[in-house]
Amino acid sequence: QVQLVESGGGLVQAGGSLRVSCVASGRTFSSYAMAWFRQAPGKEREFVAGVSRSGTGEYYVDSVKGRFTISRDNIKNTLYLQMDTLVPEDTAVYYCAATSRTYYSDTLPSNYDWWGQGTQVTVSS
Repeated sequence: QVQLVESGGGLVQAGGSLRVSCVASGRTFSSYAMAWFRQAPGKEREFVAGVSRSGTGEYYVDSVKGRFTISRDNIKNTLYLQMDTLVPEDTAVYYCAATSRTYYSDTLPSNYDWWGQGTQVTVSS
């Protein structure tokens, strides 16, 4: 069992930056590929970025490439998402997720085993 707790969401103006974090507890954090998803009102949950177990591999959805950076600290058991040049379309609840599968580019929510409760990110125009 893995417990995930996100933090760091908030309100930011368009063009601004925000970093959200996800602290994991339970089993060995480095055993899991991790990802960030987001869900806007009335929309399906969408993959944003994934990172390999070691942190050396990253994968992004096209809409955030060059603006968002995913990273992890396996000593602190923490996953990060640095979001720069935010736009109103980035407004959503952001969730971290863990999978025991190998692939960190897996975009299907059903392939992730554990989820955090989410943190709200709102970008004003």
